[in-house]
Amino acid sequence: LAKGRLGLLSTAFGTAVLLGWTLLGGLDALNTWLLATVQPAFGNMAYQLALLVGFTLVSAVLDLPFELYSTFRLEQRFGFNRTTPKLFVIDLLKNALVGALIGLPLAALVLWIMGATGGLWWLWAWGAWVGFNLLIMVVYPTLIAPLFNRFESLKARVQALMQRCGFAAKGLFVMDGSRRSAHGNAYFTGLGAAKRVVFYDTLLAKLNSGEVEAVLAHELGHFKHKHITQPIVMVFGISLA
Repeated sequence: LAKGRLGLLSTAFGTAVLLGWTLLGGLDALNTWLLATVQPAFGNMAYQLALLVGFTLVSAVLDLPFELYSTFRLEQRFGFNRTTPKLFVIDLLKNALVGALIGLPLAALVLWIMGATGGLWWLWAWGAWVGFNLLIMVVYPTLIAPLFNRFESLKARVQALMQRCGFAAKGLFVMDGSRRSAHGNAYFTGLGAAKRVVFYDTLLAKLNSGEVEAVLAHELGHFKHKHITQPIVMVFGISLA
């Protein structure tokens, strides 16, 4: 209920910010300033990227108070928060760095496609976006997620169940979720050789071996019923339409 109330407030604030960007001229003002300052000095591509970066940074700063309140007041109030201010800042910087390293080249590619491929630019841009998302599904579990958490494999304990389900992957991983929160969770992610089942250590600490196998069976059910690939295909189709 508390998270729901905060969510309603956040949504209302986000709507006001959206009106500020659009009907009240915020985006136009940012665009006009960057057009006069960045484009003459660095060219059209830099100006377009600066507009995207500026919009993203301002939006992130406006959302920051809600993130701080959610972590250090709401989660703290119910005894779940384990994130320190130092870890919060480190996560923030890591997210910004990863976002820049991945987002800027992708944005530059899409902007180049828009200018170079004529009337069908939207189809080429959609293809690039699809390729990027498929790549992320492989890269995130193996390269990006370990930047934020430690993962330990428990492959030996669950090999038999995985083999019964035809789940050829790196195995079951335990994530140090207790660094940030006392919430317990488990999830299935990734494609191909990068797919994996991940347990939070907070959840694993509360389960016996039979319960571990039961939760694992649930997560493998997502794999068996293609609950990763089906939404991906659906999102790709809707985005194309």
